[in-house]
Amino acid sequence: MDDIVLAAIAKWPNVPHCYGWLALDARGNWRMRDERTQALNLPGDVIRNSTLLGFINRNYLCDDNGNWYFQNGPQKVYVDLAATPYIAQILPDNSWRLHTGQIMPPAQRVWILNDGNIVCQADRFLCQLDDRDIALFLETLSENQQPLSEARLLEFMEALPDAASECTITTRISDLDVRLQKSDLISLMQEAGYCRQPRIFEEKSQQI
Repeated sequence: MDDIVLAAIAKWPNVPHCYGWLALDARGNWRMRDERTQALNLPGDVIRNSTLLGFINRNYLCDDNGNWYFQNGPQKVYVDLAATPYIAQILPDNSWRLHTGQIMPPAQRVWILNDGNIVCQADRFLCQLDDRDIALFLETLSENQQPLSEARLLEFMEALPDAASECTITTRISDLDVRLQKSDLISLMQEAGYCRQPRIFEEKSQQI
């Protein structure tokens, strides 16, 4: 967290929190959502100012209730998540870069979701892959050291959970082989204890 932010928190400790005005979309864009945008359920305007983006990314945190927020001076600006708390892109060296600019740590688990999206867990980072990189990701899949066919992938997607859990399909991320699993976004967010739409009442069962 920036020193200027820490100083502001110490000086003004009781500033009301802000809800609904900041969102992270499924391609890693920060979006501002004013009252009209919220009322019409629109995605909001993409933030493009590099200085502001850097400030948000450096001060992007999670509270004890699994709510993600941007610490804007003394005020917590809670974030509505279109998907996971982090969005990633694949770099030429096959590493994953998070929307905050950080390189993702070594991958521990990878899932393909029911809707075809890809989610990875690495340490405290739960990130969904930018959909524009899904085709590139699918090219990294293999089974028994052989490239995975489209037919085999469809078979995996249609398999019952128990059968899918025994699958040996793997992907390679930053020189690590990780087994592919199946899940859905709601289950993964609940497992991690994260909320997608924080609100003042902070009842996680209603936020996800």
